[in-house]
Amino acid sequence: MSGAFSQADHRYMARALQLAQKGLYTTDPNPRVGCVIVRDEQIVGEGFHLRAGEPHAEINALNDAGEQAQGATAYVTLEPCSHIGRTGPCAVALQEAKVSRVVIAMVDPNPQVSSRGIRLLEEAGIEVAVGLLEIEARVLNPGFIARMTQQRPFVRLKMAMSLDGRTAMGSGESQWITGPEARTQVQRLRARSSAILSGVESLIMDDSRLTLRAEQLQLDNADEVVRRQPLRVILDTHLRLPLAAACLSEPGRTLVIATPDHSEEKRERLTEAGAEVQVLPAGSDGRIDLVVMLQWLAENEQVNELLVETGATLAGAMLDAALVDELQLFVAPTLLGGEARPLFALPGLSRMADQRRLTIHDMRAVGRDWRIIASPQATSETGPSGEFSESKVT
Repeated sequence: MSGAFSQADHRYMARALQLAQKGLYTTDPNPRVGCVIVRDEQIVGEGFHLRAGEPHAEINALNDAGEQAQGATAYVTLEPCSHIGRTGPCAVALQEAKVSRVVIAMVDPNPQVSSRGIRLLEEAGIEVAVGLLEIEARVLNPGFIARMTQQRPFVRLKMAMSLDGRTAMGSGESQWITGPEARTQVQRLRARSSAILSGVESLIMDDSRLTLRAEQLQLDNADEVVRRQPLRVILDTHLRLPLAAACLSEPGRTLVIATPDHSEEKRERLTEAGAEVQVLPAGSDGRIDLVVMLQWLAENEQVNELLVETGATLAGAMLDAALVDELQLFVAPTLLGGEARPLFALPGLSRMADQRRLTIHDMRAVGRDWRIIASPQATSETGPSGEFSESKVT
C-alpha cells in the first residue's frame, strides 16, 4: 500500500496540497482536500473541495479530466471517502473512472471509516500508495483530525499585547493595541475557524461583534468567505450577557453556554434578543467545565477549529487545563505600563520551576507588529498539550 515515491509524485502531491488550500476558509465542517489527475506525465484534471454539500475534490478533478482519467494516477490529500453523505463515495467514482493508481497523503482520521476507501480501491484492482507528504496534509486539517481522534476541537488561542506583556489599560480599554495588518490576520484566523470562543467578561468590557468583515479580510473571495459566519460561543455561567450586546444583532449564530444556576427570565429574554442558550452541567464549584464544553461543541456543533479570543482569566484557565494547542500572539511596539492588564491569569506560579514554557514555531513581522506562533510545552503536572484535564471557568 505504501512505498517509494518519485520526484514527480512529490510534485503532483504538492500541487494537490496547493489546491486544498483554496478551501481553507469555506469547507467547514468538512476537511480541506485537493486532487490532481495525471496521465502520461501531464496534469489532465484538478479539483478541490469548496463547501460542504458540494462535490468533493476527487469528483471535481475527475470532471475536469473527463475520459483522460482512464488509466491515470490520482493524487489526493486525504483518503477518498467510502460512504454516502451529502455526496456519493469518491472511492467508487475513482473506480468507475478507471484510474490505475491512487496516491494518498493521509488516511482518513475518522475511525468509523478509516481505510475503507483504500480497501475499496484495492479490491477493484487499483494500485494504492499512502503517506506522501503526510505531515503537510495533516497541517491542513488540524481541527478535523482533533475532532475525529480526540472528540474535541483544535484550540487556537489568539492574544494581542504590548511589548511589556499587557492586553488592556487598567480601565479595560484595549482598542487598538495592534495595527490594521495584524487585525487582518485575526480576521483570517476567524474565517478558518468553526467557532469563536469568548468569556462574558470580555463581551461586557469590549462589546465585540466577533464577526467576519469582508473589507478587513483582504481576500479576493472575501464576499464568498463571509457567507459563513463562524459560530460565536460565549461562556456565561449566570447569564450576565447584556441584552444589547452587539454580537446578538450580527449575522450568524450566537451560542451562550451557561450552567443550571441562572435566571429563567434572563434566559428567555436572551433568547428573544437572538441568542441560543445551552445549559451544561456545572462542576463541583458551580462553574462551566471546559472539557465538557469542548466535547459538546465537537459532538453537537461539529466544531473543528476553535479560535479563543478572550481575556486573561479564560485564557489562563485554558492554558492551565492543557487545552490550548496553538497560541498566536500579536506583539505591538508599545508600552502600557504596570497598571495595565496582564496577558494571562496563571495563579500559583511562585517559583521559576513553575513557569509555563512555550515552543516557538514561527515569528515574523506583520505590519508594525510581530506575530509569534507557539505551542505549550508539556509538563508533568499538565500532561501533553491538548490532553484533557478537569478545569472550570466562570
